[in-house]
Amino acid sequence: MHIPSVPSPGSGPVREKGEWRWMKTGGSVDRKFHIHLVSDSTGETLNAMVNAALAQFEGVDVHIHSYALVRNEHQLSRALDHVAMSPGQVFFTLANLGLREKLIARCDSLLIDCLDILEGPVATLGRFLGKAETHKVGRQHEVDQRYLNRIEALNFTIQHDDGQSLDTIGDAEVILVGASRTSKTPTCVYLAIRGMRAANIPLVPGMTLPPILFQEKRPLIVGLWVSPDRLVQVRRNRLTSMGEGRDTDYVDLESVRAEIAATRKLFEQQDWPSIDVSRRSIEETAAAVTNLLAERGEGRRPAL
Repeated sequence: MHIPSVPSPGSGPVREKGEWRWMKTGGSVDRKFHIHLVSDSTGETLNAMVNAALAQFEGVDVHIHSYALVRNEHQLSRALDHVAMSPGQVFFTLANLGLREKLIARCDSLLIDCLDILEGPVATLGRFLGKAETHKVGRQHEVDQRYLNRIEALNFTIQHDDGQSLDTIGDAEVILVGASRTSKTPTCVYLAIRGMRAANIPLVPGMTLPPILFQEKRPLIVGLWVSPDRLVQVRRNRLTSMGEGRDTDYVDLESVRAEIAATRKLFEQQDWPSIDVSRRSIEETAAAVTNLLAERGEGRRPAL
């Protein structure tokens, strides 16, 4: 890891190459930053960690450059040539020690900061487990039983989307219910990618619900709901994208308020845990559902 010292603001430019470009007047910083992500695998881990860190900073103009599947010297050289053209912070995950050393050496020569984001966690785990790392590339993406289970879960979710395949929906781990456009499908897909068999059933005014929802032995049922104002906005956007501009009860505010009130009353009557997804991301909703599944497995009453 190479982390050169950072000059104090207002000291003038001290690097010919690098992402810090200090202005001489007022000590302000040029806000155009480049961040380079170099990975020998898909880059998912790297992207997730860097984006999580970037979320803590506002008012900065950042351009992220990603280089995935970097597994030989030629590929690494191409990536580093791009880094040289747009200098900035480099984050990397490279299992190959030779490539890792070449990247650090090139960054040193360019006066560019670089950081191996897995170095700390891997070293800590090595001490805890009492084992040495294997330096094997892409091992987290091997086609093992866990991977096959995720594919099976995804197939299950697709087959049981929007109330389909009710004869086998009881095999789900969780069934999401809610009015139209309450993020049921994308949340189920997100859960399935993580290996959970998730299904969803829409709550449509006047439509009879399937018996599985009321059986004593059933999957975890979780209700999703959205504030009426937000739901009308989402539905209008959906209709506009489909070229439909007519006003119907589907987007009438009073009708939607009654619809949401009815769904929330149902959740309460059936003692189903419910989640307000009005301002939640899919990831946050899925995390809440995962917590509910964990609490159910521990025999505790789910609470949100």
